[in-house]
Amino acid sequence: MRKPPSHDLQAPQQLPVTLAPCTDELLSSWVARHADFYGVPPLAMLRHCLPEMPSLRAADLNLNDNQVLRLARMLCADPETIRQTTFTNVAEPSRCLIAKEPMQSCTTCYLARTEPRVVIRNQLLGWRITCTLCGGLLQYPTGRDCPSTFGHYHATALIGERLLHDEASQRDRTWASPVRIARLLLMRRVKKPRVGDYEPWRYRVLGALIPDLDDVVDRRSLPTSSSPILPLHLRPALLARIAIVERSGPEMLQMLHGQMRGENKARFSSAIEEIINSSCRSTASSQLQLI
Repeated sequence: MRKPPSHDLQAPQQLPVTLAPCTDELLSSWVARHADFYGVPPLAMLRHCLPEMPSLRAADLNLNDNQVLRLARMLCADPETIRQTTFTNVAEPSRCLIAKEPMQSCTTCYLARTEPRVVIRNQLLGWRITCTLCGGLLQYPTGRDCPSTFGHYHATALIGERLLHDEASQRDRTWASPVRIARLLLMRRVKKPRVGDYEPWRYRVLGALIPDLDDVVDRRSLPTSSSPILPLHLRPALLARIAIVERSGPEMLQMLHGQMRGENKARFSSAIEEIINSSCRSTASSQLQLI
């Protein structure tokens, strides 16, 4: 078993042998490949470089400048390469759309035969239906197709995908946060009239815009509004409706408000008000910068 040298926080030393990252590879995957090479657990490899890091997931999401520099020295890479392997630059509101495990893959770009397997950032992005590298349609990690009942929404879904990507990249956005819209659309609604086989978990606000959705979902495929990542075969429906709500403006949210009942209606109303107030504050701030 190869032994990496002991760490020194003040003057970290480069590993004797370093491996180049694959295109768009996730930091934890890159660290895991080094761990396999040296015959140690991945977390031990990470803590050899960054002793204070609690987990591989934490390294993927949050690295400060000092940690980036230390990893760059250890892995014989420039700091920008290190940053590009992480989600550090993803806007905070969008991080609820970053999965903990690979949810999808691209048959063109995914290196499925490598050992240990390479995980690319693209595989964890819950707002994607297309590959960030080649633009092809994503599939489930097993490589099987994911035929969708909502394939006819593809063109509009691509607009929603772009809106979410722009927000995650901290680019300019329009009157509302696409992530907040996604959370609103995944809130529960009460369907009237109640039928004999009524199942409350099944009905979401999104189903008011796409009635077919209620009949194809199951418990495993419906996430919570706090973690709004849908499986690939349902994702086009959500992305398309994010685009439509964003284009239609607050009036559509007010219309959807009528689909709610009880406590959910009050929460939905409060969320709409927060979105609109946030939009007003953002607009006012932009106008002040122009004066």
